[in-house]
Formats: sequence, structure tokens, C-alpha cells
Amino acid sequence: MTVQMDAVALEAFMAREFPQAQQYVVDSVTEQGIVMRLPVTDRHLRPGGTVSGPTMFGLADVAVYLAILAQIGPKALAVTTNCSIDFMRKPAAGVDLIAECRLLKLGRVLAVGDVLIRSEGTETPVARATLTYSIPPERS
Repeated sequence: MTVQMDAVALEAFMAREFPQAQQYVVDSVTEQGIVMRLPVTDRHLRPGGTVSGPTMFGLADVAVYLAILAQIGPKALAVTTNCSIDFMRKPAAGVDLIAECRLLKLGRVLAVGDVLIRSEGTETPVARATLTYSIPPERS
């Protein structure tokens, strides 16, 4: 695979196509995947002072989406078709969440990615997700 979009291009794409997702930061892009972060704020917390499950799901979903786009270019209509997420331990409330996404398959119509999410400063994952995306067909 050859990287079609770097971190700057991905963030510009998101600003243009998904301004509601400006909270995510692309740290790095490789041929295998992407590393992203979410600066955790009070709006991401649930009672008990931990990061909410929907917040972690959103980070995993965006990480796979951008890892795919980094490889295929700006195709906004790629969509999630399946997700499985395991919440393994309580994330820290006062630090960024880091998502490390690795693309397991990138085909013509389907892509599968695996994401490990951890709290910055720790190596143990707080969640793991596997997502499948449908890639729109090329228009002739």
C-alpha cells in the first residue's frame, strides 16, 4: 500500500467534510495504519469520572476511517458496516486517548481495521475494536 494522504491532508479533509469531528488529531500515518489522539475534556466523561464508551467508539471509528482514506484518498462515502469493541479497563480522565489503528485488509469494496486505545502515558489498552468499512465503487 502507498500512502495517498498524510496527517495534514487528513486533517484538512476532516475540517472540510466533517467539521463536527475537529476534536481528533492525527499523530502519524504509515502504510500499515494510523495513530490518532483525542484530547479528553469534560464533555467526554460520564459519571464516575471516566471516559464514556461512545467517546472511545467514536475515536476507533474515526481512526479506521482515516486509516482507509490515507490509503485510498479522499472518498467521503466510505461507511462503517460492522464494529466490535471490547472495553477492558477504566481510561484515565485527565489525559488524551491514543488510538493505534492497523489495517488488516484493504480490498476493493471492504476494509477491516483493528484499533487499540490507551490512555496517554500507559501501555496497557483500555479498549480494542475491530471495524469493517464498505468502500464506494469507483465511478467511471
